[in-house]
Amino acid sequence: MKSPSASPALSAFCAVSVLALLAGCAGTPTQPAAPVAGPATPVQCPPVAPAPVCPEPRTPDAKPEPPPAVPAFQAADWSALPEWQRDDLAQAWGGLLASCRAIREPAMREAWSVACEAARALGDKPLSANIRAFMETHLQPWQIVNADGTQEGLVTGYYEPLIRASRWKSARFTTPVYGVPDDMLNLDLAAVYPETKGLRLRGRVEGRKVLPYWSREQIEAQGERFQAKVLAWAEDPVELFFLQVQGSGQAEFSDGSRVRLAYADQNGHPYISIGRYLINKGEMKLEQASMQGLKNWVKANPSRLSELLNANPSYVFFREEAAGSEGPKGSLGVPLAAGRAIAVDPRTVPLGAPVFISFPKPEGGQMNRLVMAQDTGGAIRGRVRADFFWGFGAEAGAQAGRMRQQGRMWLLWPRAAVPPPANP
Repeated sequence: MKSPSASPALSAFCAVSVLALLAGCAGTPTQPAAPVAGPATPVQCPPVAPAPVCPEPRTPDAKPEPPPAVPAFQAADWSALPEWQRDDLAQAWGGLLASCRAIREPAMREAWSVACEAARALGDKPLSANIRAFMETHLQPWQIVNADGTQEGLVTGYYEPLIRASRWKSARFTTPVYGVPDDMLNLDLAAVYPETKGLRLRGRVEGRKVLPYWSREQIEAQGERFQAKVLAWAEDPVELFFLQVQGSGQAEFSDGSRVRLAYADQNGHPYISIGRYLINKGEMKLEQASMQGLKNWVKANPSRLSELLNANPSYVFFREEAAGSEGPKGSLGVPLAAGRAIAVDPRTVPLGAPVFISFPKPEGGQMNRLVMAQDTGGAIRGRVRADFFWGFGAEAGAQAGRMRQQGRMWLLWPRAAVPPPANP
């Protein structure tokens, strides 16, 4: 660590002291010396005291350099994975094969080529014991650790909700479900500004300027003037808000038919938790900030609904798909299996990779199982950080709504390769 910043007075003292000491016995005098009888005796100067060591000058706002971050992955033994021998790996096998088909990043495809070929050779429905033998042969567990060396991180939950909707606006169905706006630009500047890689850059043109796209509050204020196709009209704006937070869901119409509202795009604004908004205002405690707790707050404060929802400037747009038997598609483009898929921060965990996760369940007991990293989310940031996909419907929603657990994660990676370093 560098010395503390020097004060102006101390710096001046150091400069004067050094000059004085150097002048005490320097070179030839400017006036000739008086003649002396007899042989000349050399003049002996007294010993010079060492010059004081002055601190290195720094700018007033300079800060000590932070300690280097701990590597994101630490090699581990299979025995370190809690209840590894008891997990029914067959439930996650379809997700692993789907990841092998969907991986597009060249370096990851190369790293996984041998392992994926061996996985396909096992077929679609191998026994759990055969899957375990395959993984222990071809893969190596790496425990994911935070930059400060800690091993635990936040595990939340999400699900696929169901909302009531109509194809037509009415007194009952008043909240629009929007498709991607016609005037929204999707900006990719990574070729010129590499630091923007992975960021959602969305904008709009006004005159000759490109401006940030509209926030949630600005979208709501425009009403029917907003330039986006209305896919359906929702009955409950709060339920639609939570559908946006989850990223996808299903809409059920009065005739009993359903469609899937799949994530299509987002307005580029950061996600801000409305639960955190109420906590910061002193209107809710952390343990109350569940999905049901937020709904209860809205029921008690209906006049403040817009204020609450607009605290989150992020806005999600959808596309309509058939509501099949498979789960919604995550960021990897493959259907998510209930209880066997997670959303991760791809700056640490590569999309498509298998992960073993361990966390306490909200109702008690421990969740220890193999899952697939097949999704991402605006609020999923950090190394040991996951959003656990519970599935579809009210029961899955109840489980997801209670999730705010501390858990551990292990990346499973081909033995012949080393996991890519985490990006800051």
